[in-house]
Amino acid sequence: MASITARNVPDEVHRALRVLAAQHGRSAETEIRLILEHAAQPEGRIKLGCLLNEIGHEAGGADLAIVRDNTPAKPMSF
Repeated sequence: MASITARNVPDEVHRALRVLAAQHGRSAETEIRLILEHAAQPEGRIKLGCLLNEIGHEAGGADLAIVRDNTPAKPMSF
């Protein structure tokens, strides 16, 4: 997991983060981590897999009935 160092955070912001963390019963580090997670990955964001699935449904779906070749593979020779 990566580490981040934030320099020159104003004292008022640091104090507010500590108070917020205490109100939620968490450490300041955990509170900051959660704030960053929510900012970088908002809950309403569309994920790529969901988007592709939706596009596929709008396009009429896909026929995935693929016939597999059951012929045994030939061994490699060196």
